[in-house]
Amino acid sequence: MRYFTQPLAKSHKKSDFSCGNLLLDNYLHKQAGQDVKRKLSACFVLADESGFVKGYYTLSSSSIDKGELPEEIVKILPPSYENLPVTLLGRLARNEKNKGEGIGELLLLDALKRSYDATKTVASMAIVVDPIDGIAVQFYAKYGFINLPTSGKMFIPMKTVSKLYGPSAG
Repeated sequence: MRYFTQPLAKSHKKSDFSCGNLLLDNYLHKQAGQDVKRKLSACFVLADESGFVKGYYTLSSSSIDKGELPEEIVKILPPSYENLPVTLLGRLARNEKNKGEGIGELLLLDALKRSYDATKTVASMAIVVDPIDGIAVQFYAKYGFINLPTSGKMFIPMKTVSKLYGPSAG
């Protein structure tokens, strides 16, 4: 069976989705479609040919206060910027039925690629996540996300992502 990562559509079987976290389940079931219509977030799903949702993630534009970033990053930024443009990876969840299949990693890599590609037209210096729990913190840390201790958020610089998807990437 083949899987497709695509924008959320009415044809996707959202009500069958369960990741084990009621907040993330309810978001997909009840709010994601409305957020997409209102241009509050873009929602992408990994679905099979029948529309069964194996996982999803959301992306939106955001900003981060320069004071939240580590000093080694702040020192290379222009001093006139107080808020910096970032991409918010707002939600990422995989269906419990697909646990152990690498769906979370596929979704994250797809989100990183989409976010990087978007920097060709909309500036973003990093991707920010707000992990829902300790398991999520461990997941993102495994892929190079850096803790922002003042907010509990994590980020990965777009410069790091460019090593995966940039012009010189394999």
